[in-house]
Amino acid sequence: MQDKRITLAWTGASGAPYGLRLLECLLAADYQVYLLISSAARVVLATEHGLKLPSGPDAAKQALIAHLNCDASKLDVCGKEDWFSPVASGSAAPKKMVVCPCSAGTLASVAHGMSDNLLERAADVVLKERGQLLMVVRETPFSTLHLENMLKLSKMGVTIMPAAPGFYHQPESIEDLVDFMVARILDHLGVEQGLVPRWGYDQR
Repeated sequence: MQDKRITLAWTGASGAPYGLRLLECLLAADYQVYLLISSAARVVLATEHGLKLPSGPDAAKQALIAHLNCDASKLDVCGKEDWFSPVASGSAAPKKMVVCPCSAGTLASVAHGMSDNLLERAADVVLKERGQLLMVVRETPFSTLHLENMLKLSKMGVTIMPAAPGFYHQPESIEDLVDFMVARILDHLGVEQGLVPRWGYDQR
């Protein structure tokens, strides 16, 4: 039986619309989502999307439910030091996790096993349990340190997916670009999606 649970983390990197759209798609696909939101992510979300989330997990959940009009039972918003959350323990955590968008700081912390907050701990749990971890890195240009951290994580089995949307599907809006990236993430997670046409099929 498919485990339809996943951890989704938002960091302070630019690209909040990617994270919000991914959350919407995962909930629509009937996934149980454990959402981790850094303090910086709240600032970026308000700046880039105009959505101001309260700092408390329960209040943030209610705001997201109202914004997305989603099933409240499918979303759990965890506090950054909620060490009793399922994502904090290998015996209970989902086997899949996406950090989207992923900042260079979070990339470095995960690469070096810092685990100073729940987001970093959740990623560490997925790594040690040999689960699936995707990191949608949003930074440019990449420094040598960024590249070394990405290589280190890639060697551990982490999928590094820079937020680099394509243009061959002839996007007409920012939403089209966001959907392109989210569609690639969903493909790697094995979640069915119809956000963008697949290469080669429409052309034929």
